[in-house]
Amino acid sequence: MQQSDQDIRNRLLIARLPAMPQILVRLIEHLQADDLGMSELAALISKDAGMTGKLLAVANSSAYQRQHRNVNLEQSLVALGTDMIKTLVISDSVFQTFNNFPHSGSTDLRAFWKNSLSGAVIARDIARMIDYPHLEEAYLAGLLHNVGRLALLATAPKEYAYNFNARDDEDLCAVEQRTLQITHAEAGAWLIERWQLDSFLADAVLYHHEPSERLESAHPLIRIVRLAHVLSSHTGDEAAVREAAGLCGVDEHQVGQLLNGAARQIEQAAAHLGIDLAGADDIPAPAAHAPPALDPVQQRLSEEVRNMVLVSEVGQSFARQQGETGLLEAMTRSARILFDFGNAVVLLENPTGHALVGAPIQGSQRIAEFAVPLARGGAIAKSALERRPAFVQREGAELGLAEEQLLRMLGTDSLVCVPLVAGTRCLGVLIGGVSAWQLPACQRRARFMQSFGVQAASALETLLSERGHARRQLAHVADEYREASRRVVHEVNNPLAIIKNYLSVLDSKLARQEPVGGEMSILNEEIDRVGQLVQSLADLKPAEAGPRPTDVAKVVEEVQRLFRSTGFVPSSVDIAVSMHDDATRIEGDADVLKQILVNLVKNAIEALGSTGGRIEILNRGHVNRERQLYLELVVSDTGPGLSREVLAHLFSPVKSTKDGAHHGLGLSIVHSLVKKLGGHIACRSGRTGTAFEILLPAWAGTGTGSSVALPARALGSA
Repeated sequence: MQQSDQDIRNRLLIARLPAMPQILVRLIEHLQADDLGMSELAALISKDAGMTGKLLAVANSSAYQRQHRNVNLEQSLVALGTDMIKTLVISDSVFQTFNNFPHSGSTDLRAFWKNSLSGAVIARDIARMIDYPHLEEAYLAGLLHNVGRLALLATAPKEYAYNFNARDDEDLCAVEQRTLQITHAEAGAWLIERWQLDSFLADAVLYHHEPSERLESAHPLIRIVRLAHVLSSHTGDEAAVREAAGLCGVDEHQVGQLLNGAARQIEQAAAHLGIDLAGADDIPAPAAHAPPALDPVQQRLSEEVRNMVLVSEVGQSFARQQGETGLLEAMTRSARILFDFGNAVVLLENPTGHALVGAPIQGSQRIAEFAVPLARGGAIAKSALERRPAFVQREGAELGLAEEQLLRMLGTDSLVCVPLVAGTRCLGVLIGGVSAWQLPACQRRARFMQSFGVQAASALETLLSERGHARRQLAHVADEYREASRRVVHEVNNPLAIIKNYLSVLDSKLARQEPVGGEMSILNEEIDRVGQLVQSLADLKPAEAGPRPTDVAKVVEEVQRLFRSTGFVPSSVDIAVSMHDDATRIEGDADVLKQILVNLVKNAIEALGSTGGRIEILNRGHVNRERQLYLELVVSDTGPGLSREVLAHLFSPVKSTKDGAHHGLGLSIVHSLVKKLGGHIACRSGRTGTAFEILLPAWAGTGTGSSVALPARALGSA
């Protein structure tokens, strides 16, 4: 069957070069166990021409933007990263397993592997002998010098299988030219150029069949590969060996060293990889008849299983990505490798769900300025709305402005749209650029592309969900901090008012030369309390201490003394205290209880106003509520009472009629502090006054001590 030159070259671009199964197995083992560094991976990969070519091609493609090309295999692997290497290796192994490469069932790759590795080892040894400085380049050139044969087998297995194991000479090149319009040397060089490897490397592959007299003044790498080819394929042709050796200034003794060294290294590599070379040089050519037809049902089943395995591996790779940019770059790179896209971009649904907007990634920053309204139709919008892949040609009927722009942006004549579908929602569309001749192959893989889009969307949805959760957490913390700030500002007013009044008392006592020790002690306590309140902003959720008892009577006595000593209580207001003789201790922090009582007494004084009245702090003893023992405290006043509306919203942070930005928070803070102690609070109010009834957990411990070290810890915020 005759193939046009352009057609065979196009097919070469997307051909999957086979690798030795033993090398694939070893690579997968090491990649799954993550027990090899890049240098060890490079050493293993460099034993196979097909895998080396594939990884070099990807590493030097536009999917990995860089300022310079990588000829060094280890550098190329570093550029790819472990995830992409794993994707490529598993992808190739899956394709070979389920595609029964190369569809003939009779092609043995051992002779080719032996010849390629022999050429690589010999080329490196020649480079060392003649002091050529680029040993790695020589090795790669020797390894890839016959990669065109592998590519032709992968591209046209039916036409080329018969010639794959034929003697590698000028007669083979003539047959290739006649049947495929391209020789394996031309095919290999053309591929290396498309892989963006060094031009000298491509020339070395292209000219390895040239007569020696034409290469006398050629670049050293070309002469090295010519000699390596002759020694690996034509050792029995003494004239050819002598001429090729003369190109490199290598004598007969050195030729023997090269052959012996290569033989030892090939045997060691074969033993290490478990490759049996017995009879590898005597493999018969396959029969020149058409391969048996494949069962279409079995072929479909193999394709579905293959796609499932690949999609699973791709999904795992996506799940390992960090951040939206990393995930989007992994998506576009994987799509370019798996579907042979020349370039790829991602459009994501905007917050309103009315348009797709470009997602900027490395090498495609301006795509962020691109938008596709979903309501205006077109192939891209249709793909997103119908959640199905779409295939767009430049002459297509559905070619709108957005599609025309993307065709120019991606520098191609056809587009493949892969919707990113998560459940019933399309998160966006991945768009790849391909040549028109690639569209039929892409259309045959539509189901695979759809599965790929689902995996990508799943990873993207998880990432967006995590990002939204993080934003909600930050917003919650910010709200907590704002609320805590308002409460602290409100609470600081209490000790500041006490300090101000005590300073007045202190001034009077000093004028009368009376002792001020007690007042100084209280001032120090209140100053410490202000510091603790401010410090509580730094820790919205302070560490919980173990349970400890607090003597309610002592705290009430301290609060009463604070108000009386400062003159804060008008003479018209009477504060009465009635404590229970037995039930005096609660389980909780004395500072928190003090803050509750200060707020309630202060509010009661303000409620009585200038007319005066009575405030009572009463300990009613123990109460059993819901099978738990509490101590009941009541703070009551004989004021005018509260309206029904105020009583209904009493413990909510509302704006009161008192002056100041933070008034109206006091009872909200009291409620939260009571809850902090594990208690309950209720309010009764009528014409005869208002009473706040507080239930606080009774102390159930066995200790006899009490805790009234009033500024002992930060009050925090509730």
